[in-house]
Amino acid sequence: MTRIEIRAHAGVFAENKDTARDLRLNKIIPALEKKEEVILNFTGVDATTQSFIHALISDLLRKYGSDVLDRIEFKSCNDTVKKIITIVVDYMQEGTD
Repeated sequence: MTRIEIRAHAGVFAENKDTARDLRLNKIIPALEKKEEVILNFTGVDATTQSFIHALISDLLRKYGSDVLDRIEFKSCNDTVKKIITIVVDYMQEGTD
């Protein structure tokens, strides 16, 4: 299992798309390729942008399909962060139908 502390990489306002891309390429994808589960821990993250979440997970949904969400846990998300994640996931799933 791979645990990623989003605040440690992105701060209390997760907005940097390059940071999200780096996490995806260097931590999330290698873990998924090893058949590990991934915990994205949002403890201490007050808000995020849609572009951050898009850069973090959209390529995963394209590459692995929506089943990849069974292997990724979004932990300790406040309502604001949950809403953004839901928007991105719903948008990506519409595009794959």
